[in-house]
Formats: sequence, C-alpha cells, structure tokens
Amino acid sequence: MRLSTRIALAVGATVPVLVLATGWLLLRLVATDLHHQQDAHLRESAAAVAKDARGLLRASAADRSAAVEQARERRLFTSALDVGVRLVGPGETFTGGPQPEQGVPLPVSAPVPVTLRAGGDSWRVLSTRVSGARPGVRGTLWLFAPDTAADTQLRLVRRRVVTVALLAAPLSGLLAGAVAGRASRPLRRLRDSASGLDPRTSTARLDHAPARITEVDDLAHTLQTVLSRYDEQAGRTEEALATARSFASAAAHELRTPLMSMQTNLEILTEHPGLPGPDREEVLDDLRREHARLLGLLVMLRELGRGDLVEADAFGPVDLADVVEASVREQRRRHPLAHITGDCPPGLRVYGWEPGLRTVLDNLLINALVHGGGSDGRPARVGVTLGVSGDHAVLFVDDEGPGIAPERRGEVFERFERRPDSPGSGLGLTLVAQQIGLHRGRVRVLGAPGGAGARIEVVLPLLGGGAGTEAALPAQRNWVIDTAGGRPQEFHKEDS
Repeated sequence: MRLSTRIALAVGATVPVLVLATGWLLLRLVATDLHHQQDAHLRESAAAVAKDARGLLRASAADRSAAVEQARERRLFTSALDVGVRLVGPGETFTGGPQPEQGVPLPVSAPVPVTLRAGGDSWRVLSTRVSGARPGVRGTLWLFAPDTAADTQLRLVRRRVVTVALLAAPLSGLLAGAVAGRASRPLRRLRDSASGLDPRTSTARLDHAPARITEVDDLAHTLQTVLSRYDEQAGRTEEALATARSFASAAAHELRTPLMSMQTNLEILTEHPGLPGPDREEVLDDLRREHARLLGLLVMLRELGRGDLVEADAFGPVDLADVVEASVREQRRRHPLAHITGDCPPGLRVYGWEPGLRTVLDNLLINALVHGGGSDGRPARVGVTLGVSGDHAVLFVDDEGPGIAPERRGEVFERFERRPDSPGSGLGLTLVAQQIGLHRGRVRVLGAPGGAGARIEVVLPLLGGGAGTEAALPAQRNWVIDTAGGRPQEFHKEDS
C-alpha cells in the first residue's frame, strides 16, 4: 500500500473521530447554556410570583370568600406567564400552567433548578419557601419550565455533528491523499534514483539533490553511506583476494628452493644409509637450516598478510617506550651473548597498531643482530635510541657490522632482497617498511655515526602532535603483491 494511501486512510478515520469528540463537547456546552437560560428565567419568575403566592396563602388561611381567593389565584398564574406554578399550602394546593401530573413525585426540595423526567417529558424544576407574618401563612412554591425546546435544539446540533462527521471522512481522506501524494514526490524521486543502481554491474552511485525535507534527505544520506560502505568492503574483499592469490604465488615461488634442497638432502640420506658421520652431520645441518629458513619465510609472509588486512579500528594510543623495551628484553633473552643497549624516555605516545609496531622493532633488532657482528666472529653490538624531533618520535637502531652501501640502501626494503650469505627470508625489512607506511611514518638507512656499521632511522608522528596523527589507513595495501620499492609514498629511501 502506498504511503499517501495510508495517510489518506489514517486522516479519513481520524477526522470523523475528532469531529464527533468536539461535537460531544459542543453538545455539553450547548446543554449547559440552555439550562442556564432556563434556570435564570425560573429564578426571575420565582421572584416575580413570590408576593402573589404569599397573598394567596393569606387569603386561604383567612377563609376569605371564594371570589377573593380566585382573584388572588388568577393574579398568581398571570404573573407566572409561561412558567407552570404549583403552590402547596397547609391545607390546599393551587396549580396552573404547564407542569407534570399530580401523581409524579417531586423532589423534597429544589432550591437550585434540577431536571425532572416524567412520562417521556423533561422539566426544569425550582422550589422556594413562601411564608408570612400571620400564622398558617406558609407553603412551598414550585415552578416548572418544560425542557422541550432544549431537547429539540440539542437533537438538531447532534444531527448536524453526525452529518459533518460523515462528510468529513471521505473529504478529509481525499484531501489528505492529494496533499500526501504531493509531499511524497521527493521520496518517489529518491526511489526512482535508487532503483536503477546495481553495485554489481555499475559504478554509478546515488546522486541526490537536497529536497529540503529532513526525512528524505536523511534517507538519501543513509543510502549514500550504505553504498559507500559497500564499495569500501567490496574493495577490501577484492584486495584480500588479490593478497591471498599473491601470497600463494609468492609462497610457492620462494618455498620451491628450500623444498628442493631439502628433497635433495633427504634423497642423499635415503640412497646412502651408510654415509660417513661427518658427511651425514653436514647433510642434517643443511636440512635444519633449510627448515628454519622455510619456517621463517612462512611466518614473514603471514605477517605481511596481516599488515595488508588490518583495519583502522585496531589502531589506538601506544607508548613507544613500552614497545621498544619489550622487544629489547626479548632479544636479550634470545641472544644472551649480544650486547644490546636502549635509551627510551617514557611518554612518547603514537596512534598505532601495537602488534605492527612490535613487528617493526623485532625485525630491526633481528636484522642488526644478524648483520651487526664483527668480521672476527665477535658478538653483535646494537644500540636503540628513542627521541623527539618536533611533533615526531625518532627511533635509531645502530649496529657495528659491515654496513650497507649507499647505492643499496633503498633496495633492502624490497621483497625477498637479501645478501647471498644471509640466513633470513628477505622479508624482515619489507615488513618494517610496510608497518611504517601503515603508521604514516618514514624509514631510511643511514651510515653509522661512528663510521662502521649501519643506522636505520624510523620517524613516526606523535599522538596529538600533527594533522596526520590519526589519519586513515592507506587506501591500497598490497605489500604481499608489490615490492616496497614501488611504494615511495609509504617510506623514504636514502639517496646518498
């Protein structure tokens, strides 16, 4: 059922009810006014005939002649005009004018006008005490006014109210339908605009001009928001599918080499069960290394996938000092021979994803520990420094290894880029660049301040320190698909 039809039916049903309700109130008011008029007339008549009623009682008490008594009685009825009079004395009752029959019981008294119903007729009745100075001059004067005129007028008003209610139902329904149809025209235009949209086959979206009708404009805004969220989720789904495909492709490509090596070693062990001890240990060591590389590669690919799919609601205030100290403690536990120092003033808070920031610190420290040892085999020495530069937090990770040549400092962030002798997967610094890009920061490789070794600098906006503090995530995140070298907007390379 159309909205305009519903409104027409609702108005058509409501208006007659309102007319009847107001008509009932009008009847009550008209009846009250008519009774007030009748009561005022009765009181005026009572005041006018009281003197004649007292004279009639005196004549009756003094046993005057019938002619005198009749004259007094005519004067009483004449002064009463159109009001019925009944004078009840000690021994005689005088009646005249319109009034109920003698057998109709009267109230005990009616100093205030009341309604008396008798034989289908309605009367307004007023009584007053009449007394004189002489003994025996006392009685009750009753005055009666027929209520017929009031009943007639009330019936007329009642019929007119019912007639108006019956006419108001269809007329108000038709008028409401016409007005509602015109008022709902912007809603129909919005329906026509939205009915042609199909997010599966077209990129066209709802184009709504403000109708200056709050409900219609709010509905249009809601539809636009829903479609926008649909587009966003469709994009994220497509991105997730592309990430999954690339993950499978990259994993298959990178896992083939260690798996082939492991297969070769297993075949050697199988075909040469009597392999000498040193050769057998060499093969087993090679298997363990390839297994560790394989496991590390899978872990890194999984972390890259997590970074590509993280949502904005996972971000929040994070204390960088806590993240750095936790990572330093963990690496000290895993590498007890290495020398790791940390200078981390507390209170440097950023708006970030804590697991992602922890991934940054873990991979920077692991990279420094793997490549930061001396050529003579001495344990690695790594320094971590956290400071402030303007409205940004600055993190330095220094090692004393061979360093990175200036022309290769941008390449280290690319996917699967590693030294030939590196035991890693080539994804550790790619993970670092990914997470720094998600946090709207910068990362670059510098030369060590002391000359030997490498320094990696990370810059992140502080919480409340700039416009980008709580910026939205990058629209496209496909680090599993693309190499970091194609992402200059998400990290900065050192050019010299």
